[in-house]
Amino acid sequence: MSDGDRFTDRRDAGERLAAALADRHGDVDRVVAIPRGGLPLGRAVADALAAPLDVVVAKKIGAPHNPEYAIGAVATDGSVWHNESAIERTGADEAYFERERERVADQSREKAARYRGDEVEPSVAGERVVIVDDGAATGATLHACLHQLRAADAAHLTVAIPVAPPDTVDALASTADEVVCLSTPTNFQGVGQFYERFGQVTDEEAIAYLDAEP
Repeated sequence: MSDGDRFTDRRDAGERLAAALADRHGDVDRVVAIPRGGLPLGRAVADALAAPLDVVVAKKIGAPHNPEYAIGAVATDGSVWHNESAIERTGADEAYFERERERVADQSREKAARYRGDEVEPSVAGERVVIVDDGAATGATLHACLHQLRAADAAHLTVAIPVAPPDTVDALASTADEVVCLSTPTNFQGVGQFYERFGQVTDEEAIAYLDAEP
């Protein structure tokens, strides 16, 4: 894709991502998607790779007075990623970060429980895992999820995303074993910029992708 190309919707992005992964990955034990937006893509990838689909959940830690600006992210097990440059720019102190980390970790666990219901979180120890989202801006939630999966002893971690800016892909590559990104535009302003349709995915819709049989 060039800087001007776009995906039709998440289904289109998922199918393209699945095709790219199928060409290079013949042995994957599990696909995990970040809800909500990652699940339509995760379903396509899991089906193409004949692998089970699960979720991995992390939420960003917003800056003081600007909750949409990520200064970090935390996953369900408490694994945390610090965006050091953002922390410095916003002047967020350690007390603020820790307070938010605890609050957001609780939210992440509640969200994971809502998606899994009575299902026990599967072990990824020794597994080759593909982690899918619908794109990445800073990659904050992906970093936190990668830390969680690494702590759970996953054997190999591949990040699979349709679009992200080049510096985010480079940063993710320092944490993951591999990054598959279909487009790395230099004119990146936001993930939705590269979709013709980028409506919000509801919890109900996302859970339906998780429950669907391959």
